[in-house]
Formats: sequence, C-alpha cells, structure tokens
Amino acid sequence: MNIKVALSNINPYTFTFRKSQDTSKHNNLEKTPEKDVFEMSVGYVNDLHGQTNNMTRILSGIKGDLKLSAGDNDIGDEKNKAVNRAVMKFMNLAGISGSALGNHELDTKQKDFVDTINGFNGDYFAVNLKQSPIETQDPDDVEEQEHIELNKFIKKSSIIEVKGEKIGLIGAAPIDLTARVTHPSYHMDCSVEDLDDTIEDIQEQVQELKEQGVNKIFLLSHMGNQTDKIVAQKTQGIDVIIGGHTHELIKDVKEGENLLYSLTGEPVVITEAGKNGNYFGRLNLTFDKDGVITKIQNNLGETRLFQKNMINQYIINEILGQPEEVGYIKSVTPPPTTLIEENAHANFMCDAMRAELATDIAIWNNSGTRSFFQPGVIDSRDIKDIAPFEDRVSVADVSERKLVDFFKHAIEDTYRTQGNKPGLMAVSGMTYSVNPEKGILTGMSIIDKDGNEIKIDVDNPSDDKFYKVAMDSFMMFDGADFDILAPKEECINYPFNKDFLACEYIKHLNEPVVINQTGRIKFES
Repeated sequence: MNIKVALSNINPYTFTFRKSQDTSKHNNLEKTPEKDVFEMSVGYVNDLHGQTNNMTRILSGIKGDLKLSAGDNDIGDEKNKAVNRAVMKFMNLAGISGSALGNHELDTKQKDFVDTINGFNGDYFAVNLKQSPIETQDPDDVEEQEHIELNKFIKKSSIIEVKGEKIGLIGAAPIDLTARVTHPSYHMDCSVEDLDDTIEDIQEQVQELKEQGVNKIFLLSHMGNQTDKIVAQKTQGIDVIIGGHTHELIKDVKEGENLLYSLTGEPVVITEAGKNGNYFGRLNLTFDKDGVITKIQNNLGETRLFQKNMINQYIINEILGQPEEVGYIKSVTPPPTTLIEENAHANFMCDAMRAELATDIAIWNNSGTRSFFQPGVIDSRDIKDIAPFEDRVSVADVSERKLVDFFKHAIEDTYRTQGNKPGLMAVSGMTYSVNPEKGILTGMSIIDKDGNEIKIDVDNPSDDKFYKVAMDSFMMFDGADFDILAPKEECINYPFNKDFLACEYIKHLNEPVVINQTGRIKFES
C-alpha cells in the first residue's frame, strides 16, 4: 500500500521562493505532531555544462538547507581546464555539498579531473563506477593517459548533518558514461555497471546508511529520468532522487510522473532542472519521525530572471580573463525548448561561420547549443557560453550526395531516439524539410549568395556537385553522433572555434543585432 503525501505546487516560474503550505487536509492526512516532523529545503542544479554566466545568476537565487548537484557541472576536455576551475569556485560559493559524477566530468584525463575536484569543498559520488586496479594496468598506459585511482576521490555514499538530522547521500554515474565522454581512450580502464547491478549497489549503500541511523536518503543520479523512475520503484529507503543527464525540465510534483513509490510503498520524489543552468530548483520537504516524506513542494527558478552575483563574476573573470564587449543585441526570438524545433540562435551562429569563412553552407547541431542570446550588450563570454566546446572550425568541399545522406541519417536518428538526440540541424545557406510523423527528410534547397533557391533532389542527389561547408571538427570528421562529411586531411582546419567567428561577425555588422533567423526548417505532414 502506497503512503499518501501532500503536494504543494506553485507557479514553476516564481522566483521568490515561499515555504510550503500545509495542504495535507486535501489528501485526508492527519497533521503530524510538531515534535514528530522534520522540515528541510534543498537547492539543486544539474547539467550546468560549464555555463559560467548562468552560474553567476544562480548564485543570486539558489537557497536551501542542503544544496546538491546531479552532475555534468563541467564541460569539455583539457582545453576547458580554466572553465572547470571556475565551476568549482561557483559550487563552493553556492555551498553545494555533493554531486553525482556526470559524463562531462570525465571529458578530461583522470588526473585533470582529480586536480579540478580537489578545489571542491564537497564530494563527488558514483556507486556504480568500476576501475581496473592501477597495479594491473600497463604502466605505459597509466603514464600516457594519466590514470589515477578514482575511488580515492569519488565516494559511494556519505552522511551529512542538516539542522541536527543525519542525511544520507548516494550517487550514481550514467550507465552510458564511457560512450558519452569526449575521449573514451582516456578511460579504457573504467566501466559502469548495468542497471540491475547499479540498483543492487544503491540498495547496499541504503542498507549501510540505515545501519548508521539514517532514515532520510538522497540519491544524486546522472542516469536519466526514465532510469531514475525505475530505480525509485525497484529500491526501498530512498526518499529523493536529484536527477540529471536527460535534461528534463520537471515542474511541480505530479503523482505517477515524478512522485513514485518504493518497494515498500513509501513516496520517492524525482527532480531535474533542464540543462545549461537555465533553471535551478528548490525542493521543500516534510518528513515524519520515521523519515517518510509527508509533504513536498518543488519550485523551479528561471535563471535569466536573477541578477548576476558580482563576487562570482569577479572570481570568474580572475580565472578566465575579462570578456570583450562585441556588440548590442536589439531583440531575440525565444530559444527552443526541445531539439526538434528550429533554433534561431544556432542559425545565427551558422550565419557567422558562413559569412566569416565565405562558404556556401554552414551547419551546427542543435544539441551543441548550450545557451542563447539575450537583449542588451553582449560580450565574448556570453557567446562562449553558447558554444563552449573547443571544437575548432573546419571547411571542406562536400558532395551533394554526402550532404543529403548526412541530413537523412541525422533526422532519422533524432526522431527515433530518446530525447530526440542529436537534434535537428541549424543551417545557413540552405533550407530543408522534415516530416516529423515519419522522421524523414523530404526536401532540401541551397540558397546562393544572391538569395536564389536551388532545389536538390533528395531522392537522387548528385555525386558530382560539391558545396563548400563550414562545421566544427567534432561534426565534420570526428563523427560524434553523425556521419563523417570529410576526413581531416581533406579539410581546412582553423585554429579557432565558432564563438570567435560569432564575435567577429557581430563586430563586422556594426549595428544592433536582431536574432530571428528562422524559416530554414519546414515541417511537412
């Protein structure tokens, strides 16, 4: 039998957080005697992806007796070391006590990761990460890849005291971690257990915590929303899952969606605050004397509504340098909320690549867009947050057939995978049509320098027509989630990223910028 819990939801966009109101009478619950209740609030973030500008705003709004992260705080590989150091400064200033291990934490080599988290006042957790003992590994591999004993620095669980009560923290890394890191070769000595074994690991840690007198337990999970739901219902003793990885934006508390029940019928609430630090959360909880949740309120704050914390801004500037003001944004089209919508912000970045490199076409994957333009003065760090990965820009001559096949496969994958990854392509110098019901490419046109439309027969593309295409190297020849358009040796590989080209483009425009570049994707039934 499931234990009933009182829900107290407010407008998820309210950014002045209020205390929970007692709505237990609406759920036929008797009021628990005051001495038998424990109330606490939890501030939470997930999938920040190194978005330093958003972090300066989150710091002005995040509140809670306990503050936690579900992982992917960092972004990129060793080229982003400075950003990762800035992230640790933010987490310390925010008072975050613990974080799940996300895949982006291990985009770097293991030694770089450990060097970074040594600056964190809290703990990283991953109950399901396994590593071959260093002494059993090839010494040359250990030296070259800078392997280190990760279990000395990543915990399975811990106990923290909040308002005089013991709170248990457990963490879990993504099941697909080794497939999602930027450089799998850095971590050939590591693996993550499958879901069944992970559930066993979590339950074992729950039991150990309970034996130490803990009856309020949080799971910090970077395993994704669907996996979190399974864990909630196949374990017992977990009260809250602070979730991440799949970038879900979970508002309020809804039974059957993010309020589920454990094997013993006790309530388990799941959170997730989207991605890129665009939102952060506050969870208000009331526990009875047995550590069972009796009331819940889940609030989301929209980051852009908060002012930047200038202390954090100063620290970030000390680490990353002073950003350069490059122009003024007059107006913007709101960014999309899913990967299967057209993204005007990413299209504008494609315009910058195409114009600055004088190519026929520019392409960028929607899922790589980590932030968005906002009205007002814009600087180089704002643009860096939009394109934080250090994937240098490449240009290659690509045949019409390769171009068409690239879009066909990317669209098919997008509509058949969870979360619609890798997402629809942002483009410049072309348009294309999609049938969302079938998840297929239905048409494509090239837009030449004079604005003329040249239709391509997507059923019979030419092997002899070529177009000069600008993309980042991650898409062009590293493959990522896409077909390879050209091998590295056939590309012109530039020593800069998309953010540099966007800054130059805005400076060359020399006028207030309007971000409304849409109409390049047509949706057909």
